[in-house]
Amino acid sequence: MSFENKNFLIVGASSGIGLSLAKDLQNKGAHLYLASRSKPEITGDFSYIKLDVANFDTELDKLPEELHGLVYCPGTINLKPFQRLKDEDFIRDFTINTLGAAKVIQKALKNLKAANGSSIVLFSTVAANSGLPFHASIAAAKGALQGLGLSLAAELAASKIRVNMIAPGLTDTPLAGNLLSTDEKKEASNKRHPLGRYGKPEDIARLAIFLLNSDSSWMTAQVIGLDGGMGNIRHI
Repeated sequence: MSFENKNFLIVGASSGIGLSLAKDLQNKGAHLYLASRSKPEITGDFSYIKLDVANFDTELDKLPEELHGLVYCPGTINLKPFQRLKDEDFIRDFTINTLGAAKVIQKALKNLKAANGSSIVLFSTVAANSGLPFHASIAAAKGALQGLGLSLAAELAASKIRVNMIAPGLTDTPLAGNLLSTDEKKEASNKRHPLGRYGKPEDIARLAIFLLNSDSSWMTAQVIGLDGGMGNIRHI
């Protein structure tokens, strides 16, 4: 599939992975519909939709009749010892990571079906599939997101809508700023990954591009780890 004249909705495109993906799709000639709390700072033509997924009070009424891809990028990093987690921590993580995705997909479903072949990309985390300390709330929310994605992949296959999920390791985005705020923290993060470095937004965006492309047209219901080997390699 060429991206020329194809329509894509990216939710959470104002920074990090979403912004990197938006720039890449724009360079490939796609028509972009970018939804976020603040307007993305990129050049070129795109349609902006002001949207706060934690306070969903707007209709996605600016979408084109046919939508060829939807990417849901919002996430949270809420790392606390389990005994310090409050109800509101679990609720916020679930609201942003899982419920927000469900609501966006519901709003865009008619448009995705009209394209007669479309792709949804969701973002999980390595922590949903590998036990990591202090990740109980976010791992629970992303685990729920994976369950949602797998169910949707089964339900929407007949409508030629594919649903796949990327489960990244630590990636250098504003969301992870506190975890990479010093050279010492960066070096420690590098050492935790078997390939010797933490991720870049471009690493994740390139995989999302593949999942949106017809090159992956026989792929659905997959949770793909993109984590420098952290999820599956015992690293000593």
